[in-house]
Amino acid sequence: MAAKRLTFAYGRTFVIGRLGFLVGLVALVALTMALTPSFPLLTAAILAGILVAYGILFVLSPLLTEHWLTRSRLILRQGWYFRAVILLADIESVSPADETSRRQVPLGIHRPIGQPSLFVTGGRTGLVSVRLRQPRRFWQAFGLHATEILFDVTNRDAFFDGFEERRPRGSLAPVEPERAYADLRD
Repeated sequence: MAAKRLTFAYGRTFVIGRLGFLVGLVALVALTMALTPSFPLLTAAILAGILVAYGILFVLSPLLTEHWLTRSRLILRQGWYFRAVILLADIESVSPADETSRRQVPLGIHRPIGQPSLFVTGGRTGLVSVRLRQPRRFWQAFGLHATEILFDVTNRDAFFDGFEERRPRGSLAPVEPERAYADLRD
């Protein structure tokens, strides 16, 4: 029997870029404070609080999250600011996204206008394309619809193997009527 939940890490390229941005902001604030003769303490405390919050939310939290593949769902996560739960029955197809040029793949959560694809990427390698049966809205992409989700995993072959194990075989999920709580899944 397969494990109840498989976890898949994603690329860290985007985190490195955000860390560089944060270091630049800290250096800019420190330089401004050093060159200003009487920099207000309250302003310094507010700026420090904003920078710490940014660092925790957008630099630290992506390092603590992974994509999950359960028996009935694909859960895509990027930090504490993005989470999408997709039932495996709602997935039309899963394939490698090799045809996408690496330079054209935006990092982070991105939904290009006029293109029904949502990018949930932390890196530009190991890309996976998931096509949905029905368009779905994502509030993290300003409520725009997407019929395809592109995301990255560090071990794409293991992801495809895990998905094939869990993929619904027919149009309906199997039912075990004699089991306790047969109507509940996962």
